[in-house]
Amino acid sequence: MTPFDPIPRPLVGPRIMRQDWLSISFVHWAVDPALVAPLLPRGVRPDVLDGVTYVGLIPFQMSDAGFGRGPAVPYLGRFAETNVRLYSVDDEGHHGVVFRSLETSRLVAALGARLAFATPYTWARMRIARDGDVLTYTTRRRWPSPRGAGGTMRIRVGAPVVEPSAVEQFVTARFGLHTRWCGQTLWIPNHHEPWPLCTAIVEHLDDTLVAAAGLPGVVAAEPTSVVFSEGVRTAFGLPQRI
Repeated sequence: MTPFDPIPRPLVGPRIMRQDWLSISFVHWAVDPALVAPLLPRGVRPDVLDGVTYVGLIPFQMSDAGFGRGPAVPYLGRFAETNVRLYSVDDEGHHGVVFRSLETSRLVAALGARLAFATPYTWARMRIARDGDVLTYTTRRRWPSPRGAGGTMRIRVGAPVVEPSAVEQFVTARFGLHTRWCGQTLWIPNHHEPWPLCTAIVEHLDDTLVAAAGLPGVVAAEPTSVVFSEGVRTAFGLPQRI
């Protein structure tokens, strides 16, 4: 098994997509790996740090999304997103994420991602508002069910993180995703530079997305880790069957 490595590796081969992830908050809860194991695709298992794994609730602004090395797609290449994600590893040593849901304010983007990569995108009303160091993210799902799932998160951003902790690296230094498509588990590699992180606190959170993703009760506890980033530029490579 290849140990977890927080250093980004160059992509090999063609790029299928590029995008910016901006104004992103990483809010995580430590959980027992047995809780999330049944929710992962066949062939992968929970990635573990010091005996626990993590559930992430992560809102951000998608920007300048485009295909290959082409230009950004007007209108459809910019939207708010919130994802619920888990942390995965396979026998080939790929340490990645598994998305349980991805809310987006663009219906066409949700439908396209579901068809192309089987990622569980949903269509939602979303808004990101910023007032100095405070960001407020709101989302309400339109489609599919459960309609109305969502909530409000208010984050206050603090000082830059000089040296990320092991947990902060574990939940942010991820360079690919596992997904299930046409009966096969795929690894889709991703590249981005290390996140420029800041400390952050959750001033308010009401959320039903995590429960809707199959993890009831998780957000009732205080988050284990909260950090913020202004963002990075990222690119995706060709899917690989595992």
